[in-house]
Amino acid sequence: QVQLVESGGGLVQAGGSLRLSCAASGSIFSINAMGWYRQVAGKQRELVATITSGGSLNYADSVKGRFTISRDNAKNTVYLQMNSLKAEDTAVYYCNADIKSSWYLSYDYWGQGTQVTVSS
Repeated sequence: QVQLVESGGGLVQAGGSLRLSCAASGSIFSINAMGWYRQVAGKQRELVATITSGGSLNYADSVKGRFTISRDNAKNTVYLQMNSLKAEDTAVYYCNADIKSSWYLSYDYWGQGTQVTVSS
């Protein structure tokens, strides 16, 4: 019953910026954490950034100082502000959420993915 809907991907020149959004909806009791992962064809999916319900942040070393993850708890939405984009940031970006539907039941959800392409 939970869906993650992403938006904000697209084509941008190196050095430019994009802002990704991911809104969770459905049967949500609480959200333990939300985050962003990315994957390039032929490579493993990698963590980009996560934010927990308590506000703890985690970033991949490759994006520190350039990307910022944030949340709007009232909207069950997580954002990824991507600045100073590089060609190597090109990937499909996936929203992820660890969501509780009750006190005892949680599940890891994934968005459909949104393409980010950085031209050099």
